[in-house]
Amino acid sequence: MDHCITLLMCLAARGLVTVFGYPNGQISASCDNMLPVHGNNGPQSSVSSYIITVSNKTFSPGDVITVTITSTSGIDTFKGFLLEARSVGGNWINGKFTTTDSNAQILTCGTQPNAAVSHTNNNLKTSITASWTAPQGAGPVLFRATVLNTYSTFWTGVQSDIIEALQISSTTCGSQKFCLTSPTSCSPTNSSCLFMSSAPTSSGYVFEMSGPTTGYVAIGFSDDTTMANDDVYICTKNSSGYIQVQRGYTTGTVAPTISSNNSAGSIVSSYNNGVLQCSFITTSGISIQQQSTSNPSYYVFLVSGPSNPDGSILKHTKTLISSSKVDLSSFLTTGAQSGRSKVILAHGSLMLVAWMTTGGIGMIMARYMKSAAAKPVLGKAVWFQAHFSLMILTVILTIIAFIMVFVNAGDWSGGAHPVLGCIVMILSFFQPIVAFFRPEPKSEKRFIFNWGHSINALVIKILAVAAIFLGLTIVDSSSNQWMPKVMGGFFAWEVLFYIILETNMRLNASKETDEDKKVHIEKGALMIFVSGNLAFVIALLVGIGQS
Repeated sequence: MDHCITLLMCLAARGLVTVFGYPNGQISASCDNMLPVHGNNGPQSSVSSYIITVSNKTFSPGDVITVTITSTSGIDTFKGFLLEARSVGGNWINGKFTTTDSNAQILTCGTQPNAAVSHTNNNLKTSITASWTAPQGAGPVLFRATVLNTYSTFWTGVQSDIIEALQISSTTCGSQKFCLTSPTSCSPTNSSCLFMSSAPTSSGYVFEMSGPTTGYVAIGFSDDTTMANDDVYICTKNSSGYIQVQRGYTTGTVAPTISSNNSAGSIVSSYNNGVLQCSFITTSGISIQQQSTSNPSYYVFLVSGPSNPDGSILKHTKTLISSSKVDLSSFLTTGAQSGRSKVILAHGSLMLVAWMTTGGIGMIMARYMKSAAAKPVLGKAVWFQAHFSLMILTVILTIIAFIMVFVNAGDWSGGAHPVLGCIVMILSFFQPIVAFFRPEPKSEKRFIFNWGHSINALVIKILAVAAIFLGLTIVDSSSNQWMPKVMGGFFAWEVLFYIILETNMRLNASKETDEDKKVHIEKGALMIFVSGNLAFVIALLVGIGQS
């Protein structure tokens, strides 16, 4: 009998909870679906007369936004509510709430404290106010509420406008959004990071793009790893700094066709310290060959490059492609394959060998090794034969490297690097031709040739080093851009060595110096110079291989 009474009491208590709900607002159990436990009563299908207003339409981590629930008329009342901040493109609760309103209290959702706001009583209310603090790494968010007019009359899905994040972050990559980056797992706060992320919404996607560029950053979606018949979104700026987001379709190795029906909205963009960033929300799905597809998996492209003054884009200089097809709704992070072809990497390797070994050694042979290599071979001194052979090899390597990359690229775009490379190639080509017609050593005009030959060689060397610097910044995929720094060390090494050799040569010319001593000094200097150059070039070749 006692057991029956206990059971009846439990059922009655449960019935009371079901009938009277939770007038004290302790409804953490409803955090996920935001539905009240009111028996079989469902939400209203009519348009809600309640709205959510916010104090700001954008935020950065740590910003505090005031959130208010009220009616459209300003006089309609409500008894209960549940308010949360949800990510756009997902269903995650974001940020933390505080409130000083006596009719409101803070709830813990799961293990997340201060994640929601609810009522403290069932008194009639005309409005409720709370403060929301934006967390690190949040993307666009909106505030969502369930509002109860009476026990049986309530509305779900009451939403605010979308609140845009001003700072793109990689914090939630792999958990709340898909990300593709170069270098791997880099943060868009790093000025050398090329970054994109995506998260699906009910009708489209939330996209973020960021990267160091003078022109544009773009993302594309394809059925294969070839850029053709693909859906693309482009974040580009013009010469006046105006930034826009365009949608287009690629039709081959030409500029994409820009669509007149741009589905990108809620755009937030910036260009600071050479880094271009855009985040936006699309109102349509991804299309391939200008037709919608039900296949949710794509190869994802992430590219950057220069643009014309009007903002129209030129050929991209950096390309990243996902290593496999990506389901953008899964948020799983995949690896990436670099869009740099082996031809481009081979071009860089040949240029390093040409101007850090054969070219550099050939130059010092002609000016500083005449005592150490004075013995004749085939009627000419060894230093001359070595100089001539090494410089001819340098020119050949330069021409091969130039032809390789030009055929691969198909145009002259790419900024200052190809321009400097073309000048180096032209001057290098004419250097041995002019040398072939040089005057005799005792000719009155020989000094003209000597000065012209030397000055042209110096110009070629400086331009080649500058071109290599720029090229290394393009292929270096490390987070700290160590390859240009190594090149800077090499440049300092060569300048120091030239100063030492030039000083030694002039001191020897001003006084009588034992010939054997000259030979030993020059041979020792040559060995040190060659060893140092090889160390630098090997380090950079390893870096190119890792790219």
